Amino acid sequence: MDTSETSCRPAAGCCGHDVKFDGSTPAYRRVLVAVIVINLVGFVAVLAGSLAQGSAALAANALDFLADSVTYAVSLWVIGRSVRLRAGAALAKSASLVVLGLSVLGFAVWRAMTGAAPEGFVITGLGLFGFAANLVAATLLLRFRDGDANVRSVWLCTRNDLAHSLGVAAAGGLVWLTGSRWPDLAAGALLAFIFLQSAWSITRQALVETRVNARSSAALPGAGA
Repeated sequence: MDTSETSCRPAAGCCGHDVKFDGSTPAYRRVLVAVIVINLVGFVAVLAGSLAQGSAALAANALDFLADSVTYAVSLWVIGRSVRLRAGAALAKSASLVVLGLSVLGFAVWRAMTGAAPEGFVITGLGLFGFAANLVAATLLLRFRDGDANVRSVWLCTRNDLAHSLGVAAAGGLVWLTGSRWPDLAAGALLAFIFLQSAWSITRQALVETRVNARSSAALPGAGA
């Protein structure tokens, strides 16, 4: 057995010390690569449905898959680097979620004024596909759900994506039942709100870690020299 991957459990800190897991294990890197691939596949599939149907909910889900792929790649790159750099990467992810949320809100408003109702069964089918993809990713990441802002942001995004996909599937069912585009638009707006809430959570943890690191650095001997 490779003890380098099991001797320090992420959820408990490293070897009993109060140190947040930063992703610096081969097991976590392999899982992150797999999750990136899953999200890229999800992006291509859901984007095709969004373009064909003009669905706000599917557009939000597709952009979410793409944003996750990019931000997880950044997470992979910053593993093992300084606390300041990892926290900065988390803040960049937070900013991207804000942009994503506002973009989806804008698209939903535009569709409300100009669009016809999409096909509900297509939205539901792709929503369930997205849920299955995110469930696989969440299962892979479950044991790495606790850690620093960088690691934590990966888990939060993936966990939220499960709810996103179920919301998309439910919106498709309501569109099919009512023949109205409003459930689709409401789902898109709700997903945008979740993006913004996640951005705030990630930002808050990253700022706390930055302040703690600054205080620790200042307390080191010779820091003020």
